[in-house]
Amino acid sequence: MNIHVLLSPLNVDELYFNQKTTVVIDVLRATSVICKALHEGAKEIIPVNTVDFAMKISGNAYGGQTLLCGERNTKMVEGFNLGNSPDEYAKEIVAGKSIILFTTNGSKSILRAKFSEHLFICSFNNLKTVAKQLVKLNKDVEILCAGSSGMFCIEDTVCAGRLISEIEKIKRNKSEINISDSGKACKVLNDNYGHDVHSMLSECEHGKLLIKNNFSADIDFCSILNNCPVLPSFAEGVIKLVKDPAAD
Repeated sequence: MNIHVLLSPLNVDELYFNQKTTVVIDVLRATSVICKALHEGAKEIIPVNTVDFAMKISGNAYGGQTLLCGERNTKMVEGFNLGNSPDEYAKEIVAGKSIILFTTNGSKSILRAKFSEHLFICSFNNLKTVAKQLVKLNKDVEILCAGSSGMFCIEDTVCAGRLISEIEKIKRNKSEINISDSGKACKVLNDNYGHDVHSMLSECEHGKLLIKNNFSADIDFCSILNNCPVLPSFAEGVIKLVKDPAAD
């Protein structure tokens, strides 16, 4: 198993991911929200690249079966039903619903990797479940950090490092794992900053911006390990749960 980490979605084009096994990470906050929404019973999530396209395909967004959700520059887009805070995605609101999701970084990163053979969504909230599935598949892995407007961000990188470490814990023969230089760097950052995820998220650049904009509760949720043991998978334009992820 070869594991490579891309520190920005801008480093490669869409065709790079053709037939690959990919994991997309956007801890603050898209992939955390996706895990929460599906854990609470959302039917599916449709990631989109632009607000205009989100509006165009929303169709019956106000008919009860579809929710138009997401953010632009941390704030809920005017006319949307929900923003990008995990606490908004309660069971009574999202259960059985289709969610159209636009975010500044996360939804775009997912679509960047749309040609992957397997495309999984990861956050701290479901990290162990994703690691188990990757070990079960036993294929080469590309971990794509969404970053911030194409720039490096530490929270996604630390999560990537923790995911790699979790894979190493689960896989019996560690000699079968080959980690790229970027993956090794992610592990070092996790070793240094991953011991207190909440503090790391609070002190990183995007975390500080969220706190400034009164989203400190999002930091609380996004820092919890494995509280949403789900496996979201993207295929044919839609994110749904894998029904039978790797067993405990």
